[in-house]
Amino acid sequence: VQLQASGGGLVQAGGSLRLSCTSSQTISGAATWGWFRQAPGKQRELVATITTDGTLNYAGSVKGRFTISRDNAENTMYLQMNSLSPEDTAVYFCRVARPTRPLLEWWGQGTQVTVSS
Repeated sequence: VQLQASGGGLVQAGGSLRLSCTSSQTISGAATWGWFRQAPGKQRELVATITTDGTLNYAGSVKGRFTISRDNAENTMYLQMNSLSPEDTAVYFCRVARPTRPLLEWWGQGTQVTVSS
């Protein structure tokens, strides 16, 4: 399985971007799809997740501004980001994890989001 993240770019504060993450294969079974981000000099942090049963989870800093979704038919996850601020500047990574033993997880390569003030 390979994850391909795309959609990053440069946007002004208050603007919007939509990130996409496409899996090269259908991932069967229970899984959690998620977006993480890592700003320069900071640790990678969770942004949002969506499970195969549709449960959503958002970091407090993005709640109400970002929306995570999936298109099962296209093996693609999206992150709609609105009202962007310079604090959202980071490399955004997508991840899929299956609750198996050992844990199965796959990461995308990251896409840069830069928000100018």
